[in-house]
Amino acid sequence: MIQRWKLKDLSDNLNYFPVIGIVGPRQVGKTTISKTLIKELQKETLYLDLEDPQDQAKITNPNLFFERNQDKCIILDEVQRAPDLFPVLRSMIDKNRVPGRFILLGSASPELIRDSSESLAGRIAYEELTPFNLLEIINTKSIIEHWIYGGFPDSILSPNKKVQQTWMRNFIQTYIERDLPMLGLSADRGTIRKLWTMIAHMHGSLLNMSNLAKSLELTSPTIKSYLSFLEEAFLIRQLPTYTTNLKKRLVKAPKVYVRDSGILHFLLGINSIDELEGMPIIGNSWEGYAIEQICHITQNEFEPHFYRTHEGAEIDLVLLKAGKPIYAIEIKYTSAPKLSRGNTQAFRDINAKENFIITPNSDDYYLTKEIRVCSLGDFLKLLIAE
Repeated sequence: MIQRWKLKDLSDNLNYFPVIGIVGPRQVGKTTISKTLIKELQKETLYLDLEDPQDQAKITNPNLFFERNQDKCIILDEVQRAPDLFPVLRSMIDKNRVPGRFILLGSASPELIRDSSESLAGRIAYEELTPFNLLEIINTKSIIEHWIYGGFPDSILSPNKKVQQTWMRNFIQTYIERDLPMLGLSADRGTIRKLWTMIAHMHGSLLNMSNLAKSLELTSPTIKSYLSFLEEAFLIRQLPTYTTNLKKRLVKAPKVYVRDSGILHFLLGINSIDELEGMPIIGNSWEGYAIEQICHITQNEFEPHFYRTHEGAEIDLVLLKAGKPIYAIEIKYTSAPKLSRGNTQAFRDINAKENFIITPNSDDYYLTKEIRVCSLGDFLKLLIAE
């Protein structure tokens, strides 16, 4: 089994908090990592899938069930399906507050189940489990394979391209027809498929809400609500602009990305690096892939933004801590990167603690006294080391 880098954080939280919540999209490995975790607990464990009618029947009287099994660690999978359980969990925890009583798995973010999760404030630690990060998969697959096919385990580890395409097709169809409606998205399935595909074509570009609304014959507020839902379901990312520099005329619209590069390429009909090499979107695809890998590593430490002015100064990624720019990062799909005048000006405007140009496979060196060039893999290792 491929070792997940989140395992240590989850284990530390499980040994301190009464409840840990592992959230992320379906098929990302939440159940697998939870079963790895419980081996470290050294106590009996119960697993309940809240989409299984038999398991649902076991908690018809949840108070009685939890009281009878208070010496065990109980895993509740797809917990967003049972919001009424949260007050019961709070009561059980307050009666016997010990670490590792419950592991909650959900295909929705804490924001998406906000009203329910508030019941467990102070008792639960949430962690997002992402698809495989590059550093997790690098000894098994090449960076090109990971970029093209994405990080979902059943996609990247499929035995051949045909199986991978079949899995991805079924995954997307199931999400649209079953999972998103189950999570509460009340929208026409055809509309959501079109919206998701349109976002794929806009990947790495500024979000134009009015154009999306016009194309789908919907209102801008409706499109905004759909996009927020897709973002909270871990399927897209809206990257906000860095706006601290008030003297500049800044672009205000966010950039939008499909979070998993495998989903992106499937929606665009791209099946190989040879096909991607001949398409204009290759630069934006690489940019989104690199940003997502970096955000996997930094999700609890930094706030990601981008920077662009109306005068042409632009940087792909700015990582903030406590509102201050720590890393300014330009992402280039080349092994011999050069800076544009806009990049140089943006690095000056942002004045981050460290400046980087990230490439697929270049050596590690300084392009100028203030700007360091390195590969994506080396930059991710730097982030983990810190």
